[in-house]
Amino acid sequence: MTSIPLEKQFLDPSEEYTPIPFWFWNDEITEKELVRQMGDFADKGVTGFVIHPRMGIPETLPYLSDAYLSLVHTAVKEAAARNMQVILYDEAMYPSGSAEGKVVEGNPEYASRGLIMREVTATQPVHLPSFLEAGDSLVSVQAVRKAPDGSLDPAETVLLRPSGGSVSLEGLEGGEWTILLFIETFTKGTIRGIHFGEDDGEANAPASADLLNPVATAKFIRLTHEAYYERLQSYFGTTVIAMFTDEPDIMGRGHRRGLKAWTRDFLTLFIGKGNREEDLPLLWLEDPAGRASSVRSRHRKAVQERLVSAYYKPLSEWCEEHGIALTGHPAGSDEIGLLELFQIPGQDVVWRWVAPENSLGVEGRHSTAAKCSSDAARHRGRRRNLNEVFGVCGPNNGWDLSAGDMKWYLDWLFVRGVNLICPHAFYYSVDGPRRYNERPPDVGPNNIWWPHYSLISRYIKRMSWLMTDSPNTTSLAILCREDEMPWRIAKPLYESQREFNYLEEALLRDVSIIQDGRIHLADNAYSIVLVEEDLGLTPETVRRLDEFSLQGGTIIRLRKGGDEDRVSLERASAISEPDEVVSVLDKLIGPTVLLTPRNARLRVSHVMKEGQPFFLLVNEGEEAYEGTVTLPVIGKAEAWKAWRGEITGVPAVSADDSGLTLPVELGRRESILYRILPDEDPVISAAKKSPRPPSIEHLQEGWMAEAPSFPTAPPSLGSWSGLEKLKHVSGTVTYRNSFDRERGAQDEGIRLDLGEVGEIAEVRVNGQEAGVLLWAPYRLDITPYLKSGRNELEIRVTNSLANRLDESPLPAGLIGPVVLETYR
Repeated sequence: MTSIPLEKQFLDPSEEYTPIPFWFWNDEITEKELVRQMGDFADKGVTGFVIHPRMGIPETLPYLSDAYLSLVHTAVKEAAARNMQVILYDEAMYPSGSAEGKVVEGNPEYASRGLIMREVTATQPVHLPSFLEAGDSLVSVQAVRKAPDGSLDPAETVLLRPSGGSVSLEGLEGGEWTILLFIETFTKGTIRGIHFGEDDGEANAPASADLLNPVATAKFIRLTHEAYYERLQSYFGTTVIAMFTDEPDIMGRGHRRGLKAWTRDFLTLFIGKGNREEDLPLLWLEDPAGRASSVRSRHRKAVQERLVSAYYKPLSEWCEEHGIALTGHPAGSDEIGLLELFQIPGQDVVWRWVAPENSLGVEGRHSTAAKCSSDAARHRGRRRNLNEVFGVCGPNNGWDLSAGDMKWYLDWLFVRGVNLICPHAFYYSVDGPRRYNERPPDVGPNNIWWPHYSLISRYIKRMSWLMTDSPNTTSLAILCREDEMPWRIAKPLYESQREFNYLEEALLRDVSIIQDGRIHLADNAYSIVLVEEDLGLTPETVRRLDEFSLQGGTIIRLRKGGDEDRVSLERASAISEPDEVVSVLDKLIGPTVLLTPRNARLRVSHVMKEGQPFFLLVNEGEEAYEGTVTLPVIGKAEAWKAWRGEITGVPAVSADDSGLTLPVELGRRESILYRILPDEDPVISAAKKSPRPPSIEHLQEGWMAEAPSFPTAPPSLGSWSGLEKLKHVSGTVTYRNSFDRERGAQDEGIRLDLGEVGEIAEVRVNGQEAGVLLWAPYRLDITPYLKSGRNELEIRVTNSLANRLDESPLPAGLIGPVVLETYR
């Protein structure tokens, strides 16, 4: 059997790599409309979806009813006929785990629970029943001494044992004592439902379930997973590929304040993690010895361990037994340890916490979300990892998300290793409040780029193909906890084009093999480990790191402050500021990928695809880059351009002991992929001549604007949102103009630069489609469409829906200046 050449796989990737969007079922659903929308998806190259029941489904269509499941069956059957992939969603809205409150119905004891601390200052015996509500359990009663600042001394803590329903301070001597009651109680948390009136804070919001209770999880699986399987079992493992669980929330949304995650009989696990019963006050209060942070850390570990065993493990095992994958994501952007049992680890980029502006792509805990899923997959041998992206990611959290920013988010994910894109979301309906309240915008059929979506879906497929079955090449690991991924030491690595992976403490401790000064894990081998000192490493982790360093491995630790040694690591190099790591690495191993001139906004990933080296470069900045890149390989170079679908040879500037140096021109919102063929000699270019500057012709006059559906047509160039009658109008305006091209100038080309555009421009030259420009810079080579003499230009500009739906006066139309650049 002859394998498909890599070039063909790249240019025409398999539908395996399709985007798989959330499909919001949020209105009265009909079989006819389901089939129509699925056909529309397929026409745009989208051959997968997540069926996501959402706010707006009428009460006449109850969740998991026969009528509802019949509609699901229709969608899955049609998907099978079209060879599409389906991911089922395990909840009615989110967060997952309650089956729209049905887990708690008939079993009120399955509602989410937490631990609350009550303080009592008493000289008389305290009557305990007066502090307990129905369903409450008393976990512990303690007497403590509190300092004036509210802190306490754990050494002055006394466990009290109730007698006859009361407790007293009898027998305690000296000073004032405070009685602390620790009560396990219902959190009264909820989830968001699918019918109007079931949202946060509303009377009918469904009750959240106790995700730390395996019996509650078993009921959840019976209600949801088993119901789907009963209807769809013949499609499981073929059309139905996974079940999506969405940011499970242990205490539920809108839960009572002041609670800590807890469940029945949890005290045993809390103590088993190295705490004492007397440490319970430190979940709320501080102590002079500073033990509170360690107690809280151990509590978090206990909660996560219980969540994995009581919730994720049963879901994962059920999915595996039924031939599908568990996918989705936890609630936290850096909770990498909770992805242990996901066959398709996932994460979520939402609320513009990550964004092009203000270094948000490399700062803060949310900046770890892409690496959270990709590194969880890398180290566990998972082929795919998913990211739910674009939800509420517009600058103003509305319909103002642009196609250009969508491209930025996609490249941000791909260069970090994500290879399954789950756009949030395609709306079944945008009628009434659905367009405003349901985490806008629609990023599919109901947005302005939908006629051109095949461009986006092809790009997603090509890049997802690239990052699948392609180990990345790096010797650097950043140590992380199961619920904390350090970002301060990662930022300078991104900005100096150094690739790294996050290495979980548990995997280092329990799974990795340390040999010859390297940490071996799956397809990776790390010779350098970076540690942020406030990570709170366990003694066993420190022992493993010492073993690694004694074998010749390198540890670089970022001190929290001053010269204090918080972690006992033998032979570790210490730095005080994150940026110092770059110079240390330069001395140790030199730069792996070198940009000349340097640029902090370019990102690089070096992956091996079927044994061949590929280098992905992404421009995360707002300015174009021009320079050279030196790669640590020698061979013939090719440029693979995923957006255009082009593969061309790239003559090198030089090839020597420092590596292969290639010219780079990377515009705003651009990415480029270099394949290096080590078995072929590099092509070295002759000295590059300075190009002759193009001649410029301004095309500002003579424009005619047509807008038959508008209250009035824009007079010419300029933003129509500045006109009173059009400031809240969204739609398409056609601009026409013409220009002369001299006869005999066939050796000259012409680039069209539209200047500022709000927001999408379709260009036609002499009646021929010349291209679609979705983001700045709005430049296009129109040479192939030109003729001698008079040439006709037609520019169709469609502006953002935010102007109408959010009443945001965003720039709209062909604003200019429009320029023709003639070059030889």
